[in-house]
Amino acid sequence: MAVACSSGGDSAPAPSATRAAGDCPAAPVDVVVSVDQWGDIVSALGGSCAEVTTVLAGSAVDPHDFEPAPKDAAVFEGAGLVVVNGGHYDEWATKLAEGSAADAPLIDAVAVAGGSDHAGDHADSHSDDHADGHAHEGNPHVWYSPAAVTAVADAVTAELRILAPAAAGYFDEQRAAFARSLQPYDRLIASIKADAPNKTYAATESVFDDMAAAVGLTDRTPAGFRTAAANESDPSPADLDAFLRLLGDKGVDVLIYNVQTEGSVPQQIRAAAEQAGVPVVEVTETVAPGATSFEGWQVDQLTALAEALGVRT
Repeated sequence: MAVACSSGGDSAPAPSATRAAGDCPAAPVDVVVSVDQWGDIVSALGGSCAEVTTVLAGSAVDPHDFEPAPKDAAVFEGAGLVVVNGGHYDEWATKLAEGSAADAPLIDAVAVAGGSDHAGDHADSHSDDHADGHAHEGNPHVWYSPAAVTAVADAVTAELRILAPAAAGYFDEQRAAFARSLQPYDRLIASIKADAPNKTYAATESVFDDMAAAVGLTDRTPAGFRTAAANESDPSPADLDAFLRLLGDKGVDVLIYNVQTEGSVPQQIRAAAEQAGVPVVEVTETVAPGATSFEGWQVDQLTALAEALGVRT
């Protein structure tokens, strides 16, 4: 079976809407977010001054393969702001926004992460640049990039301040509070990078690669296997054998294992790592069940990585 993102159901969960407690000095902004990796962040930034609806919340449907229904298009109607991941990850969301929220500014996380000026363009928020701008083609999982999280948070805050100027000070306070909430996350990243230099990893797929780079890990996943995983195809016997030999020889310090990955191949790889005594660090593509926040989800995984690398937390 192909090494691919999990798709555990045939239909999407109902969109989730959240509104933080507190008084807003302006009418709340209606925000639609494509996936929950960004939905929690946007909710934290908007607080009581944003009504946030996340289209895909949970892991029941792979965003790559999601086929929206008419009810999903209706979610975008009247949106004041749309936030998507981008990078071919959730193209359906960009298309729905163009059709149902053509006047709403659109923030594309991949474009923001790549340094492109795609966020908050009131004059032409759905220009051709939006439609075909994929600045981070290689890996769309940019919520695992600390720099991207900061850039998207700044872009969302800037746009909310424009959309509800009477609440600009409130949004600044929410942005500062979000930065404080990320302090444990930031400390763990810095600690792993400082205390576990020259460490290596292999991964069943690329979802965690941006974070691995941020903490200074070197990727030793066999190139052929990595390409097959990126293409959602089965690795060749030679590529799989190279991966298994790498683990058997303890050629990496940790195996990054996406627990939402389907099939016997990743299970075989995990078994090989465990047999060789290579620590396995579990990660998820979507927000983990039971996680109370984006930062909590990330801190749990970083803590597991630090422990696997012998870093004190």
